[in-house]
Amino acid sequence: MGFYSRYNIFLLPILLLILTSACGRVQDAGSIDLDAWKNDRMGCKGLRLQHVDELREIKNTFLAATNQELLKTFGRPDRVELADRSQSFFIYFLEPAEECGEGTKKEPLKVLFRMNAINKVSEVTVTTLNP
Repeated sequence: MGFYSRYNIFLLPILLLILTSACGRVQDAGSIDLDAWKNDRMGCKGLRLQHVDELREIKNTFLAATNQELLKTFGRPDRVELADRSQSFFIYFLEPAEECGEGTKKEPLKVLFRMNAINKVSEVTVTTLNP
């Protein structure tokens, strides 16, 4: 057996592990129905609001999650806002946003995931305030 074929047996599983872990994974979201969450863009259907208590309980489990892990877990954010020092916010509306056409005057309830400069969650807030 040659040098390369002897070590390929050991390197292939390690390489596959690195490649699959680099893409991110779905985070544990407790009892939140992630399919319903992803199908409730901008919170228009009110499906996300059913999970607000659960989200408040588990929000800190998302600290240090990557942006790819958030995307796999909750889907594409309703809004992304850029902040200073290469930070950004992933915003998911829990109550219907103004884009839903309901004509509400108050700011909707939303969850804000603050992403730091290396695209990891540094803060999770459930609020009606804008970042």
